[in-house]
Amino acid sequence: MLFHKYHALGNDYIVLDPRDFPAWAPSPTVEQIRVVCHRNFGVGSDGILWGPLPSEQSDFGLRIFNPDGSEAEKSGNGLRIFSRYLWDQKLAKSATFTVETPGGHVQTVIKDNGRLITVDMGRVSFSSEKIPVAGPPREVLNELIEVAGRGFTYCAATIGNPHCVIPLPEISPELAHRYGPHLETHPNFPRKTNVQFLQVLDRANIRIEIWERGAGYTLASGSSSSASAAVAHKLGLVDRHVTVHMPGGEIGIEIGDGFAIRMTGTVNHVAEGTMQPELFAVKV
Repeated sequence: MLFHKYHALGNDYIVLDPRDFPAWAPSPTVEQIRVVCHRNFGVGSDGILWGPLPSEQSDFGLRIFNPDGSEAEKSGNGLRIFSRYLWDQKLAKSATFTVETPGGHVQTVIKDNGRLITVDMGRVSFSSEKIPVAGPPREVLNELIEVAGRGFTYCAATIGNPHCVIPLPEISPELAHRYGPHLETHPNFPRKTNVQFLQVLDRANIRIEIWERGAGYTLASGSSSSASAAVAHKLGLVDRHVTVHMPGGEIGIEIGDGFAIRMTGTVNHVAEGTMQPELFAVKV
């Protein structure tokens, strides 16, 4: 049972090619996902990339699973990692190709032989109906939310998956750990949400701490970077070219017309190997 492990700024994923797992068709079970992703009982990762899959509109299809077994609509780091895998395996015949996820179709450009990858992530929307956020139809900007005895002002956005962005003068990992779980599951968000605590450094730089839906505290996130930069631009706090600083490193975001997002960041190949059947003797 072959696996390939990569990380993008410390956000690590395991690529499982369905061709190597015919008995797992059409996808791994929740129990299998949890074991593989477990840091002690499995290989350990922030998620599983299941592909390539057939796609009618793109060159490749992809499904993304969180460590708790839930499915993510889109992942910027996951897309860069999956693109690197396709390039490494020579499945991509050119440096530019398209990938379909449940959160939409994206275009990838391979640079520096796969070490640096640019992804056109699609357009950010602040519409409550698209994200979704409970309540009447509106753009969700500068609204109040209270969790664990503390009130925050937040903005919500989607780039194929939901985000709750909270601008603050100062942020910390402790803040994400303390309030992230409560915000992720707040009733305002019918499908739960990814959470970013945002600090604007200047017109071209922001810093974020991330609590990822279904994964928890995360060192880096491409979709979180995209949503946070878009929110900061929507609020008039940054320009169109933004460097997003995270504990795992930096991602470059370009904000185009209509909040179209182009993301550029690195990918590192960590390991590849074989999982043994006895791995699944333990349930987690």
